[in-house]
Amino acid sequence: MLKEKLKNRHIILASGSPRRQEFFKNLGLDFEIRLKDTKEEYPPKLLHFEISDYLAQLKSLPFLEELNDNDILVTSDTIVWHKNVALGKPRTKDEAFAMLKSLSNNTHEVITSVCVRTKIFQKTVNAVTKVTFKDFTDEEIWYYINTYSPMDKAGAYGIQEWIGQIGVVTIEGSYFNVMGLPTHLLYETLNIIADDF
Repeated sequence: MLKEKLKNRHIILASGSPRRQEFFKNLGLDFEIRLKDTKEEYPPKLLHFEISDYLAQLKSLPFLEELNDNDILVTSDTIVWHKNVALGKPRTKDEAFAMLKSLSNNTHEVITSVCVRTKIFQKTVNAVTKVTFKDFTDEEIWYYINTYSPMDKAGAYGIQEWIGQIGVVTIEGSYFNVMGLPTHLLYETLNIIADDF
């Protein structure tokens, strides 16, 4: 399948996220993890998927000069879009509480963009998933914050964790996208590269 098609290519995943790394393993891909620090700032005029597209592409820029002919670089970014505001990763527990309180008893969108680059090709794709949460009590929110690790997650939550199990009322779109990678789009894009380049 895809692994066979890409046997002569070298895939670089520029992400420290254990969830994204696990997805790559589950897709049966051989890959290298290569990390570079990027200041995740974007122009204030950007909205919705424009933000995550921009940040996914921005994360790829430090690698450009070192890409070899057979390299495929994958970078990505996830935001939570709620009430026309992008929620990134919380910096404090109080900020995490405020985020989760605002998501409580509401529907929000999780947007993940993936930028796939070679020396001669670039494609950025994104997926949008709508998630509706139940009405959380303050005690439930604090239990989650103090027991799990919301600080490294956009919108201060991981859908695969306790809060997702007790809180998700409905989900419309890709579940894996909410976890941080629209695997169906990545698979499709890598197939394009394998077939055409």
